[in-house]
Amino acid sequence: MGKFGFSFSWKRLLGITSAKQSFARKTGIPTSKSGVERKLGAIFLKLIFRK
Repeated sequence: MGKFGFSFSWKRLLGITSAKQSFARKTGIPTSKSGVERKLGAIFLKLIFRK
C-alpha cells in the first residue's frame, strides 16, 4: 500500500494522458473505452429514431 494522498502514473509522467486529452478535445472523439461506447450508442440511436 502506498502513502495516503500520493499516486504515481508513468503515463502521466511521459505526457500520454495529456496528449490523449488534447486529442479528444480537438477531435471530439473520446479516447476511453466507455466514452467510445457512449458516443457510438448515441449515433446508433440517432440513426434508428431519426425523423
